[in-house]
Parts: sequence; structure tokens; C-alpha cells
Amino acid sequence: MQGKLKVTLLTGRTIEQGVGKEYGKSSPEYYEACSMVYMDADDMKKLGVKNDTHVLVTTPNGSVVLRAVKYPRSAIPGLIYIPYGPWANAIVSDATTSIGTPSFKGTPAEVESALGKPVLSMQALLKKEFGR
Repeated sequence: MQGKLKVTLLTGRTIEQGVGKEYGKSSPEYYEACSMVYMDADDMKKLGVKNDTHVLVTTPNGSVVLRAVKYPRSAIPGLIYIPYGPWANAIVSDATTSIGTPSFKGTPAEVESALGKPVLSMQALLKKEFGR
């Protein structure tokens, strides 16, 4: 099957994202740690994507191209996980529902292959999102 896969998006911290932050948010380490999405191996097969290929993740709040990475710990069918950072922020809702923090868990999303489309640098992503 290729096409679009309906999934649930979770975001959160990772060790790699934390280490990347220590190098600085404009560092290659931060880019590598945050501009990716963990996916279930079988879900990747359904989409016809391999490890380190690009996918487009779309939510009701926007879309972003990311590098797909097979989740290394277990099977997580139907779930995707993006480390905190500007790439995740581009597609999560900014609604805080009066608690002061947006929901970073449980966002409905679709994933599809994005071969030939680039994963934007942080500077390019911020320019796309905010126009400067």
C-alpha cells in the first residue's frame, strides 16, 4: 500500500534532542535530532518508505517534511513520535484550552511518502511558518 496512512502523533523529549540543544538550536546535532519522526516498521512498509527517507506529516494544524526513522524499541503501529522542536511545533495545535500549554499528545495525523522533497532547515522552516 502506498498513499496516506492515518496515525496519531505524539511529541516529547528525547535524549538526542536534549544533547542537540546543548550544542545549540542552530547546530547539526539539533537538526538531526529534531527533524525526524519515529515510525513503526510495519507502517513504514505500508507506505513504501525506508529508514532515513522523507515523509510528509500532515495534521489539522499544518504539514512538515521529516526524515522517517524506524522506532528502535518496539512495535508502535498507528503512532508516530516527533521530538520537541520547531518541526513538531509546526504541526501541533497552539490551542491551550485554558491550561497555558498546548497538547503535544494525541494529534490525528496523516503520513505519506515525500521522496524528492527536502526536510527544511530550522531557518527555512521558521521563514515558512512566520514569514521572516
